[in-house]
Amino acid sequence: MATEAMTGAVMDGSKRPLMRQVLPYLLSLPALLVCIGILIPFGTAIYYSLQRYNLAFPMTRGFIWFDNYTMLFTDPSFWHTVRVSLLYTLYTVGFELLLGLGIALLLQRRTLFNNIMSILLLLPLMIAPAIASLMWRLMTNPNFGVLSYLAGMVGFTDFRWASAPSSALFTVVLIDIWVYTPFMMVLLLAGLRALPRQPFEAAELDGVPQTFVFFRITLPMLTPYIITASLFRMLESIQQFDIIYAMTQGGPGNTLMVFQVTAYLERYQYTNVGRSAAILMVLWAITFILSNIFIKQWLRLREKARGIA
Repeated sequence: MATEAMTGAVMDGSKRPLMRQVLPYLLSLPALLVCIGILIPFGTAIYYSLQRYNLAFPMTRGFIWFDNYTMLFTDPSFWHTVRVSLLYTLYTVGFELLLGLGIALLLQRRTLFNNIMSILLLLPLMIAPAIASLMWRLMTNPNFGVLSYLAGMVGFTDFRWASAPSSALFTVVLIDIWVYTPFMMVLLLAGLRALPRQPFEAAELDGVPQTFVFFRITLPMLTPYIITASLFRMLESIQQFDIIYAMTQGGPGNTLMVFQVTAYLERYQYTNVGRSAAILMVLWAITFILSNIFIKQWLRLREKARGIA
């Protein structure tokens, strides 16, 4: 019996080092699978972007290398797409950041009312953006829409919302703000409630004005959370598709032809796979550059907080 026990102990001891060696690979396997799942379509997009590939003319398919990109960069409509996409991103992220921060400051204290309000304010975020756009299309209908009726009461009797080039961008930005401001609010509220209390208690004892506390204590400490929330929203906004397509399909005319809508129409309406892939690769490059700027700022702030910089 003693010999069998010793043999079992030796076998268990030999298995443990093997498990310790294999366990990291097992734990990293899901991440590896996700990485492969991302790289395959990414590589396919690069491959198609270097080709003349139009489904309407399959016999002309072949490598033209960077001609798709050259044609894009010399096309005024492409630069209109870049401008509209960046404006949409700037407006949505900027306004959502300001509104989300304001709401988070109002709900900062842990009270029953604030907790209930924070839950209720999350309701728009639970609605699919395409469904939210359809709701807003009904509310902005000039014949029976409630928002058109309210606009008429304050003097805008013929406000055309998304059907006019002058107000289309305003309308889709308004929908995006309504849907995604709760996302900003949640992240910034979590950041506010995670801040250490000692600096605020010291400022309160010294009778420091609230404006000074906000700009010199709260805002600097909250900046990493602001950068993180803005990065997430920037990545979503610059790739926006469902709100704009559900509201106007890129119109009126080409007013709202952002990257994703343009690439979608190039692929499924004009069957130009090569040009569509090239547009998406340019979108990836812009997103990559902006993400690096945000991340470098976040790392610089973290080092500064640790006293390195």
